[in-house]
Amino acid sequence: MPLNFLEAVPAIRRIETNRDALFAIDVVGDVTPADAENLFGLLEAAYALHPRIDVLVRLTDEESVDWANISKDTLRQGVADALQHVVRCAVIGEPGWTSIVAGIFPKTLPFEFRRFGVDDEEAAWQWLGARPTD
Repeated sequence: MPLNFLEAVPAIRRIETNRDALFAIDVVGDVTPADAENLFGLLEAAYALHPRIDVLVRLTDEESVDWANISKDTLRQGVADALQHVVRCAVIGEPGWTSIVAGIFPKTLPFEFRRFGVDDEEAAWQWLGARPTD
C-alpha cells in the first residue's frame, strides 16, 4: 500500500548548522511515537560523535506530542541520555509546549535551559554560538 504523502513528512527535521557539537531540530506539527523514536536515534548518533552537545529546538507550529503512545522505556532512556550529554538547550517557541517537555525532566537540570520567544530566535542562536547553514 503506498504511503500518503502527508503521512510521510516527518514532524521532526534536522537543521544544519555551522557547529558540529550542536544538535538543532525543527518540530513541525504533530509528533508521533515514530517521530520520537527517530529523534532519540538521531540524538544517540550525535552523542556518539560528541559526548557533550548543545541542543536547539525550534517549534514552528502549534504542535502536539502523543506522549501516551511513546514507550516509557524510550522516554526514560531519552531523558537519561540527555541528562548525561546535553550542556545547553535552547527552545524557540511558545511557553505552553515547553512546560509539557519540562514535565518529563527532573525539576533540577544538570544543563542550562533557556526558552526564547519566536521573535527572539536570533538570540537563541547567538547564545549557542551558532547559526543555521541551510
